Amino acid sequence: MRLDPADPAFSHDPFPYYARLREQGPAARVELANGTRAWLVTGYEPGRAVLADPCFSNVPSPRAGRPKPHSPAQRARACLARHMLNTDAPDHTRLRRLTTAAFAPRRIDALRPRIDRLATGLIASLADRLSSGETVDLVDAFAFPLPILVISEVLGVPEADRAALREWTYRVGSPADALPPGAVDEAWVRLHAYVSSLIAEKRRTPGDDLFSVLIDDSAEDALDDGELLAMAFLLLFAGYETTMNLLASASLLLLTHPDELTAAQRAPDTHWAAVVEETLRYDSPLEGATWRRATATVNLGGAVIPAGDSVLVVLAAANRDPHHFPQPDAFRPSRYLPAAEAERPAPHAAFGHGPHFCIGSRLARLEATTALPLLFDALPDLCLAADATQLPYRPGLLVRGPRSLPVTR
Repeated sequence: MRLDPADPAFSHDPFPYYARLREQGPAARVELANGTRAWLVTGYEPGRAVLADPCFSNVPSPRAGRPKPHSPAQRARACLARHMLNTDAPDHTRLRRLTTAAFAPRRIDALRPRIDRLATGLIASLADRLSSGETVDLVDAFAFPLPILVISEVLGVPEADRAALREWTYRVGSPADALPPGAVDEAWVRLHAYVSSLIAEKRRTPGDDLFSVLIDDSAEDALDDGELLAMAFLLLFAGYETTMNLLASASLLLLTHPDELTAAQRAPDTHWAAVVEETLRYDSPLEGATWRRATATVNLGGAVIPAGDSVLVVLAAANRDPHHFPQPDAFRPSRYLPAAEAERPAPHAAFGHGPHFCIGSRLARLEATTALPLLFDALPDLCLAADATQLPYRPGLLVRGPRSLPVTR
């Protein structure tokens, strides 16, 4: 089958396509619009099997005779791509260990008051704009600034740089043919230059932020310069991009499912967490895991994947597998309520599985369960100002979420 990840129709609703692939078996061979051939894994159990199997490497495929990067964009991309999502054990184990302390439960939970204050301030500004009769993009006014404010404080990124970071990371996470010529290359170059300057500044004036900790050359297994650049890029990109999509998708689902919003407001202590979990399952902010490469021929439930082939586990599709999620195409937060324990579905795969399980999952959940109740309590009359079926979505197979979400009162 052929797949164009930049097709707006596919980006808006890829699930019928994924369902057809799932019917073909545990893995299906597809041809992407750029001519690349790869295996997409769309089932829940096959997906978890791939993510936990060391036979599927995260290290990008070495291509014989491939010339060294020569353009500024190629060099920047190659440098920033050395992050821990593109590594296997033991390198991955070492790199992940260096960030684990920063994302420990106690440290993350301590951010709740700060998240509350940041969200409250954004909502107050949003309310003022809406009260004047303005139609506001909820992504720009709320879903984007909150997580980037939070992760920027954790990492020590100056406030003045955050809007530019959003634009650059948006571009590098999108297919090149979905943007103007040269836009992706320019973003890689600018990101590389910015991260390099940020690290240099932290070396001159270290603080108590995560970047300063990672730059500590006295650590026993200190990162080299290339690893520092790549780690900084990864934490910036992953630290807000997925949470932004989670907040935007949850808001959209509640605006289009008013009964679920009412249920959450009537039982806030239990229902908001269920709303977040069901959003993660129903409309995963990470559409696909990072690409894997088969290091040996693997028989995946009857699908024989030759050594060297590229494999993508589609997390969003795994979360709609009818063998593990009853009524998978229905948005039903009640399935995650404590009272539904006996019929609770399998754990969703929105944060991945295995050694590369998302290290920031607790922070994403905390931001969403803190901010969403504040938003809808302050603005109970919030309503969508566009046709939900026509909203533009992020193109590509990496991240998923509405690009804009016009709202009014």
